[in-house]
Amino acid sequence: MLDELVAHLRSYAQKEIAPRRREIDDLGEVPNDIWRGLGALGALGITAPSQYGGCELGYLAHARVMAEISSASPSVALAYGAHSNLCVNQIVLNGTAEQQAKYLPKLISGEHVGSLAMSEPNAGSDVTSMKLEAKEDTNGDFILNGSKAWITNATQSSVFVVYAKTSPGKKGISAFIITPRDGFSTGKKLDKLGMRGSATSELYFDNCKVQRDELLGGLNEGVYVLMKGLDYERVVLAAGPIGIMQKALKISVEYAQTREAFGQPIGHFQMIQDKLAMMYTRLHSCSAFLDKVAHDCDLGKADNKDAAAVILLCAEEATKSALDAIQIMGGNGYTEEYDAASLLRDAKLYEIGAGTTEIRKMIIAKKLLGIK
Repeated sequence: MLDELVAHLRSYAQKEIAPRRREIDDLGEVPNDIWRGLGALGALGITAPSQYGGCELGYLAHARVMAEISSASPSVALAYGAHSNLCVNQIVLNGTAEQQAKYLPKLISGEHVGSLAMSEPNAGSDVTSMKLEAKEDTNGDFILNGSKAWITNATQSSVFVVYAKTSPGKKGISAFIITPRDGFSTGKKLDKLGMRGSATSELYFDNCKVQRDELLGGLNEGVYVLMKGLDYERVVLAAGPIGIMQKALKISVEYAQTREAFGQPIGHFQMIQDKLAMMYTRLHSCSAFLDKVAHDCDLGKADNKDAAAVILLCAEEATKSALDAIQIMGGNGYTEEYDAASLLRDAKLYEIGAGTTEIRKMIIAKKLLGIK
């Protein structure tokens, strides 16, 4: 089933998404027909139960699909990962039967789009210092006040997994499933360096009432909910750089075969061959590492050190491959007429999102040293 799913997604991504990559980046969001197309293929609920339209596959399948979409459009892949993993998979892992039945079917079909709202203007890497406050009222419900920042899919979403402070201290955090309502609004789309086709904005909460049954997980169990899904998030998002490396290698090989200098294709020159060889080696080394870590997740052996390491490696290597693609193309690579420049801008996001490069290194080193 995995190979069949990946083959269908590859065909769909190359036929329906890749030709529209620039159009989507200019639009600043993923068109509704693509969300529904991905839903029809089963891509939006890979880890979800079949009773809600999911595929009941694992993180290896999720990562491979993410890579195929990323090769066609990194922006669409980022939006897809935020929807299918950060939102849908969190509800799969932590939602009650009632919550899953209420939210998953339309998220999995693509009728609704989902987001995760964790970061804030002054709480990025240190997410437990968040300021969004959820005060319990006399009826046992909650009133939210504050904001969130850099939220992928925000302007398109109908379902948000939102983290907020419910008690003092770093562990006094709860997660909520929130839909549009009074007191809840989104800001304008951010004008970003890359990933321009994924809609990103701030969220604002002004005396926004949230019912108690919209808690995702228990009261003050938000850190547990967050950490339970964070390794899977990093593993799935690590496939985004894989797709970028695939695309960078493809366009570089094609260019090296057709561009001529000094009377022969530039691919005949050893320095170009060196770059292509390293791009190929990076891609397949990272792919093998990701497959191993994703397979461990499917076996219930998720390791936060390995999850941090695989996205650390894939992100940095994707940036290198995008830079190599630009160098191979020379002046053409520096223009918007070719895809290399946008690949570089898109690749850089993966060194920042889902924990920065520096945070990932800290996680790995602390685990190796036994530091808590």
